[in-house]
Amino acid sequence: MVLLVTVNNGASINQKGQIDETRDNKLCGISGNRSVRNQTIFTQVFNWTFTDYGQEYIAFGPEAGLDGGFYQSDLNSKTQNGAALIVFYSESLPKTEQKVVAAGGTICKDVFEFSGGKRFHFLDPNGNEFAVWSE
Repeated sequence: MVLLVTVNNGASINQKGQIDETRDNKLCGISGNRSVRNQTIFTQVFNWTFTDYGQEYIAFGPEAGLDGGFYQSDLNSKTQNGAALIVFYSESLPKTEQKVVAAGGTICKDVFEFSGGKRFHFLDPNGNEFAVWSE
């Protein structure tokens, strides 16, 4: 897997560790311990579209706000294991929470207040942890 890291000026660091200022990539690879096609939660809750690249990778569309996708893995991403937390914004936490549960997500941290507002955490069907926040 190639990981492009965005630096402050929007340039990327290539595989050789060199800054590539001709690209403005934000690439996120997320693991999945079930079929990578099992991402209906992101379609139903966040209106993402996907492009299938076979059994081991499915990319999400530009409406996600960054490039990336889900790759086949027996691992999952949780903050308790030191993983980065991807946080989505919502104008209505209660509505989004209902959609997450209806689409097969599991609430792992109920709504709580933090310095930026309120948020809750959920697990997708693959066991990856995400959060949703609002003012």
